[in-house]
Amino acid sequence: MMNGNPRALWVFLLAVLGLFGGLPFLKGALYIAQHEGDTLHLADIVFRESLGQWPHLDFMTPIGVLATAPITLFIWAGLGFGHAFFAAQFLVGLILFPALFHVIRSRIPGWGGWIYGAFTLMLCVALVHGEPDSSLSVSMHYNRWAWAVTYLIVPIILLAPQGQPRPVADGVILGLGMAALALMKATYFAALAPAVLVALILRRSGRTLGVAAVSGMAVALVVTVLAGTGFWGAYLADMLAVARSDVRSQPSESLSMVMTSPKTVGATLTLILSTIFLRQAGRMAEGLIMLILAPGLIYIVFQNWGNDPQWLLMLAVLVWVMRPAPGTVSEHGIDLRQALTFTAIVAAAFAFPSASNVAFSPIRHLAKDVSKTTQIFTHGLDGSDILSGVPHLMGIVETRLDEEDAGIFASYRDMVERKPLATLNGEELPYCEQQTGIRAWFETVSKDLEASGYAEKKILAADLFSSFFLYGDFQPVPGAAPWNYGGLDGVDQADFIVVPLCAGTYEIRTSVLKALADAKYQLTEVRRTPLYILIIASKGA
Repeated sequence: MMNGNPRALWVFLLAVLGLFGGLPFLKGALYIAQHEGDTLHLADIVFRESLGQWPHLDFMTPIGVLATAPITLFIWAGLGFGHAFFAAQFLVGLILFPALFHVIRSRIPGWGGWIYGAFTLMLCVALVHGEPDSSLSVSMHYNRWAWAVTYLIVPIILLAPQGQPRPVADGVILGLGMAALALMKATYFAALAPAVLVALILRRSGRTLGVAAVSGMAVALVVTVLAGTGFWGAYLADMLAVARSDVRSQPSESLSMVMTSPKTVGATLTLILSTIFLRQAGRMAEGLIMLILAPGLIYIVFQNWGNDPQWLLMLAVLVWVMRPAPGTVSEHGIDLRQALTFTAIVAAAFAFPSASNVAFSPIRHLAKDVSKTTQIFTHGLDGSDILSGVPHLMGIVETRLDEEDAGIFASYRDMVERKPLATLNGEELPYCEQQTGIRAWFETVSKDLEASGYAEKKILAADLFSSFFLYGDFQPVPGAAPWNYGGLDGVDQADFIVVPLCAGTYEIRTSVLKALADAKYQLTEVRRTPLYILIIASKGA
């Protein structure tokens, strides 16, 4: 049975978007409680884009241009960073709204469509990336947006339309959706593309496939006109550089653990059982498409930090829709309608902690106590409306291991596998990693550099972040990576390199210094303080 009242559905979905997308504006600013470094990374990218720079061409990042362009658009409109983020999220939901309405009307009948639509919009405007951790965060917002687009694509390829087929509308949604994924986070595009292609061929949806191809190529043409033909090669090079990185080839757990860990094995089994029961119920095409889709969904989760299977609620609703008629029994006597009903319920139960966290995050943000918060960054962009807790930003907490050999536990040193100490011109640097206090560190070092005559210079850090221009009068380094993956991006364009004595990420500092030594750079020290060593990197003769 189709959703009988399209106007009621339209009003409901618009109300969900208006409520959950509008609530954050009422707070007056964006308040987060974790992932301040990720926020700095995002601000770094948006600042560069606000200057007219293009990702991949002007700076290194594996994240696509559409992951941040909506935020930059509202920065250009004059909004502060926090409100630009709110507006960008609302805009993404508004853009996806017509396609979502079409998907629900054509393929997801009854109350399931209402739940599906509401959660898809909540993915667009949430203030947490997922998982059961309720601490507010803007980190990995593009993963949520990409999941929302995925929630549009999968029903079209998995379910036959109920009622009059609309191959042109389906094709436009698929083409634009896949193009958006490619330009947001290419992992999603690569993981879903085989299932999309097989599904359209299997269903003999040639017209839909043709429209999708034309729509996708139109997006590619627009990007090529705006950014130039070199954009695509640079994008691919950035992704390959990250894939080959020794320090960040995978965000969290290994692929095998993503499938079999205590946290995810239930979801994996639910996905497998869904495919088996669909095939036994006579849904041969749907079962085959699910079989091809399943590895892609798991791979997306593998490539997302936290390994949160956001596809679970989608699976629950779509399996519910695909249940066979009552009395359908397998050759082993299993009532397949009941089996798929239970499978959908189990998938929904597994999805609930993360899904409810996503859904209620704007409400938690409105109720958040903000008495002990301060700005995350103070220069370059209007950051007066993006704040986090004072202890996290200003309180320095360090992990130091360099003195253990002389300490009371020295006898245990040989039993512990420690990575080699980072070295600079043969000098061993402290085994130290900074856990909190990102603003305090950047602010202190930036003021010291300005007072020492290095203002307006292009400063790179042998560390995870080089965002000095968000704290002082400095220039962003052309070609540098807002999130360093251990490489030398931007080294030749930098005036100076800051080597922190206590790194934000110890492995990144070690990797960068090793890469400089391997590339035969001459490293000349020009300043030393208790916090950092300032060097010039030049190619030796």
